[in-house]
Amino acid sequence: MKDNIISLKIEDVSARVFAVNSKEAVVRMQQVHNSSYTSTAAAGRVLSAAAMMSMALKSEKDKLSIQIKSDGPIKGIVAVVNSAGEIKIDIHQPDIYLPLKANGKLDVSSAVGKGTLTVVRDLGLKNPYVGTVDIVSGEIAEDFTYYFATSEQTPSVVALGVLLGENDDIKASGGYMIQLMPGCPDDVVKYLEDKISTAKSVTSMLEKDMAPMEMIKAIFPEKKIELIDSKNLEYKCDCSRDRFWDGLAMIKKEDVEKMIFEDGGAEVVCHFCNTKYSFTVEELKKIMEKSKKQA
Repeated sequence: MKDNIISLKIEDVSARVFAVNSKEAVVRMQQVHNSSYTSTAAAGRVLSAAAMMSMALKSEKDKLSIQIKSDGPIKGIVAVVNSAGEIKIDIHQPDIYLPLKANGKLDVSSAVGKGTLTVVRDLGLKNPYVGTVDIVSGEIAEDFTYYFATSEQTPSVVALGVLLGENDDIKASGGYMIQLMPGCPDDVVKYLEDKISTAKSVTSMLEKDMAPMEMIKAIFPEKKIELIDSKNLEYKCDCSRDRFWDGLAMIKKEDVEKMIFEDGGAEVVCHFCNTKYSFTVEELKKIMEKSKKQA
């Protein structure tokens, strides 16, 4: 099943509904970072949330960034996604291993710990929209639910899951998000609360190999559900040698000189895809000369 994100409309329900299948993107993320089962589960949940939030991006140049900074052993997670559904992830400490919880579940909350969750929406305006909230649980889904209620004043339900096999291989990954529209009637709010409280967990639905649409139909079997929009999701990094060249041109002159005279060159590694870019002494001299001209 190819990764995809969908937005839906539920009959007589004043809410925005999104769902995602993110298995292949999480598989690629795990390969890139060689991440442990705990880090994979945490970052995979962030990936799914960011993917669904990208449905609000319309322009080709629009981007959404999710930044988690925390005191847990994972230290932090960064996700960047564009309007085309291309997403990339940076896991600050991808190789941490924590024992399972008493109930046999992955201990994502301990891996994340306390800290902040920041959303940056770059919509091509002069200043991007930035919203930051405290991490309330470290379970990721609850933290996004709190973010929407606090920072965007949008009551939401966010459900995320990453299902791993015995050898830490990715069996499934995905989730759904339901956001109340302004002025949603009280009886609809009560209806949604009842449906969500009795719905099966995302992980249990993923175990049954449910597609995004099937998950929502399982929660609202009595309702007519209409597909509004759909797009593919792909783990894809947009780094390039030219971008890192420009980045080196912006650092301090003494740092470039150290690379030239002490290191004999430079090797830069992309945090999102682990691609390595090497720069010779001659190239660094050209970079430094270009910086002088622009100063």
